[in-house]
Amino acid sequence: MAETIKMGTVFIKDGTPLPEVLQFDSEPCATGWRLVKNLDGDGLGRKIHEAGWTFFCLAGQIKGTILGFEGQDTVRRAVKRILTNLKSGKFNCLEITQVEMKRSLGLSYVAVCAQSRHIQENAFLLRPKGHTEWDRTKLATV
Repeated sequence: MAETIKMGTVFIKDGTPLPEVLQFDSEPCATGWRLVKNLDGDGLGRKIHEAGWTFFCLAGQIKGTILGFEGQDTVRRAVKRILTNLKSGKFNCLEITQVEMKRSLGLSYVAVCAQSRHIQENAFLLRPKGHTEWDRTKLATV
């Protein structure tokens, strides 16, 4: 990862379906994830919206802290820890919302906060497979 990781940096899961007209540079990051180069979350969101797709922001924040000196190497390690420890498969992007270099009791550490994001073609967030629409007769009996 040569790109600087800062607030607004976006990571996309490998194999994420994207609009054909969406073009951006990326580089490998952690296993199964790519870092989007030259676009922050807002810029990527605009491009996705222009293509007619949706870029959701999911509730909750993900945090990662790692001991080490100030610098991008420590930030990268914290981000890789977040990406490798993700438990939810319900999203395909991650946006960095905060990067802080801190010092406590003589120890330096980096705290990174991230927000789950999701790219998809339709506007219905995480619609389950096999979803059937309610018809008027079912609604009338409720």
